[in-house]
Amino acid sequence: MKIKSVISLALAGVLAALAFSIPLAAQGQAGPTRYRVIDLGTLGGTTSSGNAINNIGWVTGGSNEANGTQIATLWANGFQIPLGTLGGPGSNVGWPVKNNFGLISGITENGKHDPLNESFSCPAVGLVSGNSCVAFAWRNGHMVELPGLGGNNSIGAGDNDEGQIVGWAEDRVYDPTCDNSANQFLQFEATLWQQDFAGNWQVRQLPPYPGDPDSAATAINDLGQVVGISGQCDVAIGAYSAIHAVMWENGKPVYLGSLGGHGWNTPGAINNRGVITGFANGPNDVIDGQLQFRFLAFIWTKEHGMQSLGTLQGVNGTPDAMSEATDINDEDQVVGVSFSDYEFDGARAFIYQNGKMTALNTLIGSASANWDISSTGGINDFGEIAAQANVVTNGVVSATAHAVLLVPRGSNDPMGYGATQEFVIPADVQAEMRQHIQVGHMFLPGARAEKP
Repeated sequence: MKIKSVISLALAGVLAALAFSIPLAAQGQAGPTRYRVIDLGTLGGTTSSGNAINNIGWVTGGSNEANGTQIATLWANGFQIPLGTLGGPGSNVGWPVKNNFGLISGITENGKHDPLNESFSCPAVGLVSGNSCVAFAWRNGHMVELPGLGGNNSIGAGDNDEGQIVGWAEDRVYDPTCDNSANQFLQFEATLWQQDFAGNWQVRQLPPYPGDPDSAATAINDLGQVVGISGQCDVAIGAYSAIHAVMWENGKPVYLGSLGGHGWNTPGAINNRGVITGFANGPNDVIDGQLQFRFLAFIWTKEHGMQSLGTLQGVNGTPDAMSEATDINDEDQVVGVSFSDYEFDGARAFIYQNGKMTALNTLIGSASANWDISSTGGINDFGEIAAQANVVTNGVVSATAHAVLLVPRGSNDPMGYGATQEFVIPADVQAEMRQHIQVGHMFLPGARAEKP
């Protein structure tokens, strides 16, 4: 099979303009949505994860190669596209990538050893080589490094349809609130990247909440509202880096409140109605002077502030211990994960809508015999969900976990409620596509002409 025919198939859905229809979530269904499970596969390894999805159905995340290396990956139009790296072994897309015009933001190792041996935020997204990790922008098969603030590391998080990317980057300030014992030394600040008229990426620092030295931005909507965290440097991965959950409006941080905890207060997504979701610690989260994991998923609105979404009910009828929300769409549907204990055991993905949290495993019918939906990434305005599911064999949940796409289906679904579909591309074609992408082939977004 020639690459030309593969690419032409991938571009078969491209039209002059993108046409969107009314989201399924807006049609007032009588009962819970049911889903068809689509296995998105891996790059040859045993693990992949769908971490974001936009309104043209592009799923982005990370996928392991046969040697275990994680590569940022795009699943689009039935194809699996490795996005590559900027010199280091690994890369990933970890936050809400919502741009519908081909722009993807993420993190890549750069092939340069971090001179301070910092871990920074890299391990949180599976990058552990010891390279510096840097923010990237990817479009039309070409990955570029985004400018930083003078330090060695940066993270590219969410993006929007205005071509803006947010994240965080180290500057050159040695911050006394950093945990040096965990190899973190440099201060970091929330950032916003945007191209100028010449097409060059420019970086703008977003200030932390007054009194805090450090901050990080995780997501941005099409109105330019940015959400993220503000606090101390700590280890640059949540904890006391997330003392304050904030939203930046017109460049100024606004405190969003808390659920009673002292850290891990982390907005992860914001929709175009200004509704925010994420996770925050509940009360009693400091024991013997140590900050504990006490996550609870939350939703924030201007009218009602921050409110907990609770957790799923456990098998014995008692509530799970923790939960976190990962994304929200413009219909206020929230997806996330619920955990049975404070050690992140018993992970079950959920959807929250109309005031009720429901385990996604109960909504995939017969596909539950093959898949255990253990985590979610994103949800788009069509109600499609990017997630991760562990393979189930003879009733046993394995460690093998694939990125999956959950597609809402009604009773007239021609594939049948709960049916499973898989995208399979031969290994030689995958390799040829990877080479073609690396030399800059233009891969355009497909059009959506009808409901999924």
